[in-house]
Amino acid sequence: MKRPILFSTLCCVVFLITSVYAQKTALAEAADWKAGVARVVITPKQPMAMAGFASRNHPSEGTLHDLWAKALALEDANGKKALLITTDLLGFPKDVSNHIRDRIKSKFGLDRDQVLLNSSHTHSGPVLQDALTDIYLLDAVQLEKIKQYSLALEDQIVKLAGEALGKMEPAALYAQNGVTRFEVNRRNNPVATLTKVTELKGPSDWAVPVIKVVNKKGELKAIAFGYACHNTVLERYEWSGDYAGFAQIEVEKYHPGTTAMFFQGAGADQNPLPRGTVPLAKQYGRELAAAVDRVIEEDMRKLPATLSTAYSEINLPLGAVPNKEELTQIAKTTPVAYQKRWAERMIGKIDKGEQLIRSYPYPVQVWSIGGQALVALGGELTVEYSIITKQMFGQDAFVLGYSNDVMTYIPSCSILQEGGYEGDAARMVYGMPAKWDVTVETRILNEVILQAEKAGVPKIVR
Repeated sequence: MKRPILFSTLCCVVFLITSVYAQKTALAEAADWKAGVARVVITPKQPMAMAGFASRNHPSEGTLHDLWAKALALEDANGKKALLITTDLLGFPKDVSNHIRDRIKSKFGLDRDQVLLNSSHTHSGPVLQDALTDIYLLDAVQLEKIKQYSLALEDQIVKLAGEALGKMEPAALYAQNGVTRFEVNRRNNPVATLTKVTELKGPSDWAVPVIKVVNKKGELKAIAFGYACHNTVLERYEWSGDYAGFAQIEVEKYHPGTTAMFFQGAGADQNPLPRGTVPLAKQYGRELAAAVDRVIEEDMRKLPATLSTAYSEINLPLGAVPNKEELTQIAKTTPVAYQKRWAERMIGKIDKGEQLIRSYPYPVQVWSIGGQALVALGGELTVEYSIITKQMFGQDAFVLGYSNDVMTYIPSCSILQEGGYEGDAARMVYGMPAKWDVTVETRILNEVILQAEKAGVPKIVR
């Protein structure tokens, strides 16, 4: 009678040992990644000029909720590292971005292909140095505040990068796309008649890309998610991350202890409509957070611990640059104040003997995170770039705009030909002397293909 009991006990012990071993093996496989998360408040401590809307005529008056910079550091099984930094800002101008990335390279050894700076494009954040200078009426006091804030911001983000890298621990990564539909193509659906419309027109990308980071205890450490839509619900004089800020707050409510990070997609021609009130911003934030939460609760693709990164800057040519006579005519006849200031500033450059630029170094970045394709492009990226990129690399690809340098709008070939704000006038807002050459879309997408090859992201064969 004792032998069966002994045998049964032995079987239980063997089962438990095998089970524990299997769990440890699974944990070891899941923990091939290392990940570190950090965050810092970047809300200005004093009233400042607010970015995004030329109609604002005085500094900020308070805070609706704090602005944040957040960092996710990753390291794969071979020791390859990358750093995703998201911010509640309108966009990084070239010089600020370059200073930050150069300092990260100097302090932590990460090259530009390994560092991704993305901005949510909130229109309720601060003006940064050397950004959209012709649309803001700024006195010497405000210019000094902007300079000091920009310098302090650089310090904060470099420190943030070090904190994320220093907090890395074993982790598992997962990815998946969700969906929500509050973005509206603003070129094809006039706001004035939107309430009468029964069918929305024009291209959009309603995907909600999500990356989930879980530590070895099974705790959610970070949720990075995106959407392709302007952060322009609010035009108030209070600091906020707009709908994306509310979405991050909601995600962190759903998952206490988690850092929620928002990255902006190809939303340059997409607006949250209707807009204009705090309740609407909160509504869109809750909608986006609910989409993220649904993805988190469902099965997500587990990402193996392999990381590849690629980066380049291509010389994007501009179209015909106006001469002094043409600029003088614009300055005399335009009824738009920022266009007059732009023309006069261009004339001033010519009078000083400066050469107006004929091209621009445009950043193209591609990551493969365990096979998850991530394409990050500079500027205010219109939605067709996302659509075409997904046609090339699959619908699961993540496409980010507003990354590493926001120099002006990046129109598709069709938008460039149509003109309008995104295709033409926006270059004056950003201080560019001319709109892009007609080859802009082809050149960018060809470079995406080249960098994807370097990063090991396969192109779909058709």
